[in-house]
Amino acid sequence: MRQRVRTAVRLFTAAVPAAALVVVAAPAAAAAPNFQVPFTCGTTVTAATFSGHNPPNSVDFQKSGITGMPVLASAAGTVSRVDNEGADSYGRWIEINHGGGYRTRYAHLSRQQVSVGQKVARGKQIGKAGATGGVSGPHLHYEQILNGVARRVVLNGRAVPYPGHTSFTSRNNCGGGGGNPYTAREVCGSGYSVIDSHALGTAGKVYLLYNAGNKRNCVVTLKSTSLGKPSPVSAHLRVKGAAKATDSGNFGYYAGPVSRVAAAKCVRWGGSVGSKTYTSPYEHCG
Repeated sequence: MRQRVRTAVRLFTAAVPAAALVVVAAPAAAAAPNFQVPFTCGTTVTAATFSGHNPPNSVDFQKSGITGMPVLASAAGTVSRVDNEGADSYGRWIEINHGGGYRTRYAHLSRQQVSVGQKVARGKQIGKAGATGGVSGPHLHYEQILNGVARRVVLNGRAVPYPGHTSFTSRNNCGGGGGNPYTAREVCGSGYSVIDSHALGTAGKVYLLYNAGNKRNCVVTLKSTSLGKPSPVSAHLRVKGAAKATDSGNFGYYAGPVSRVAAAKCVRWGGSVGSKTYTSPYEHCG
């Protein structure tokens, strides 16, 4: 994750000796939180953007049967506003302050379930979607605000297209407790099931999965710390009689998938997060 730093330099030169030049550096801009889709893990919604929206960069999340669906905090923060404008404008809405000038807003709620000043983790349920305020139908109005101005929305590192109607599947709180938004099954892909796992202390967990359809094993290491920040992670798999396959590097959320055909073969698998490592014996030979 790279962070751009803009530096403002002022040079006062008029009638000022060269030795008195003043250089003023602006503070580094805060990195944006890794905002997630504000619905439960695995939920697919349509992110609708269009001209004439107010504010222009807001998103309307649409889905059949959305009324009453849980609305989750898209990043950790402190609830800064809980308001009810009745049949006008936002209707029932919530604002969360994420620090660094970043805020999010969630509007047209049928129910609000947090209070001002409450600290919330990413993935915390804050309310339920509805159709309060000035709307023609149920949806969730959503904004990402930086220094008081609504910016174009980014969800899990993916920019929402403007204008358009784009499907997004939530990874919010997939790891539980506001942790890693990915799951081992999601990383390995369709058809895989977890058959073994090993905790790497509190740093993360390595998973062994199997797909009965293609007879392949898959290994993924999920981080539990420094989420979203590149740090050393690895995953490895060795089918008995074959070379070891490894994925390693500085990753924000996981290493892998490492996948190999292993029908009727023993496998040796493992991974690492930082200094915490695990390597299994040869096992799962069926």
